[in-house]
Amino acid sequence: MEIHRYEKLWFVVSMLLIIGFIATITYGAVGAGIQMVDDEGGTVDPDNIGDYEIRDGVTFEDLQEPQAQHVEGNEYEVAIQAIQFAFIPNPVEVPENSEVTMYITSPDVIHGYKLAGTNVNTMVIPGEMTEITVEFDEPGEYGAVCNEFCGAGHEEMEGILRVVPEDEWEGDA
Repeated sequence: MEIHRYEKLWFVVSMLLIIGFIATITYGAVGAGIQMVDDEGGTVDPDNIGDYEIRDGVTFEDLQEPQAQHVEGNEYEVAIQAIQFAFIPNPVEVPENSEVTMYITSPDVIHGYKLAGTNVNTMVIPGEMTEITVEFDEPGEYGAVCNEFCGAGHEEMEGILRVVPEDEWEGDA
C-alpha cells in the first residue's frame, strides 16, 4: 500500500509542529529563568505578621517601609502586605541596578501580586510568606495589581513600585 505524497507531507508538518510545541513548552518551563513559587518562604501567623522573622533579628515589620532596606552590595529587601483592598506599603521605592528580595504575605484572603512589565507574578496566600527576588536595572515605574479575585473591591487593588535612579536614591547605602 502506497501513502500519497500529500499525506506524507502533512505527517511531516504535523510532527514538526508537535516537536516545536514541546520545545516551546520546555523552554518556557526551564530555559527562561522562571521559577515556581515554593514554600521555602515559610509560614506566618496572619494575626502577627509584623513579628515574623525574615532572618536573624530582622522582622517583617522592620522591612515594611516605603523604601527598600539595604542588605549588602546591591542587594535590598522589602516586605509587602496584601490586604483587602490595598498593598502596604504603597508606593515602594527601590534603587536602579539592584537585586530586591520581596517578602509578600496576606492576613485575610488569597491575593495576587503582579508587576506590570516584568515577570513578577505570584499568588499571595494567608499564612504563607512568598519570597521573590528581582533585578531592577533601569529606572521606571511599575504598576502592581492583584490578579486573584479577593472580594468586592478587587478591581481597585493596585500599587506602585518605583525604580529610582542611583543618584536620586535617598535610602541607606
